[in-house]
Amino acid sequence: MFNPDKFNWRIFDPSEQIPSYVSIWLLDSTSLTQKLKEKYEDFEVNVISQKESMPYKCENQLLNSPENIEIIVREVELLGNQKPVVNARSLIPINEDTIDILKIGSRPLGEILFDDPKIERGHLEVGSFQNSWARRSTFNIGKTNLLVTEIFLESLYA
Repeated sequence: MFNPDKFNWRIFDPSEQIPSYVSIWLLDSTSLTQKLKEKYEDFEVNVISQKESMPYKCENQLLNSPENIEIIVREVELLGNQKPVVNARSLIPINEDTIDILKIGSRPLGEILFDDPKIERGHLEVGSFQNSWARRSTFNIGKTNLLVTEIFLESLYA
């Protein structure tokens, strides 16, 4: 779907000039799924792929996991008004900590990550590439880190 290596990733700096219509989405620490459900009555998830794959180098560094670990890469479109508004890419190592998550089908991953008090979110990074904005963060489940990257599409701001 997209190559995260193209993005200029960094910890957010408050002096950075991010348009306000972007920052209300990009810097929000609550569930993106919940926020999209509040904006779109017909919110849904379109799973593009969910298969074992190799992460990009910048993703593997954030996961802090061995290079030989089996990882499911889940790529989805989050839809509002039947249009993609966010593209998301999640990396989920295959192990005992993630067995239930790997069975979610077309359910939003955010529902699980934000509804389980045992799951902790790591720091938030923002990224930009040309006119696109994205964010990514790790989520800790037991001894396992997951990585979730969300790319905000122009249609979200319309």
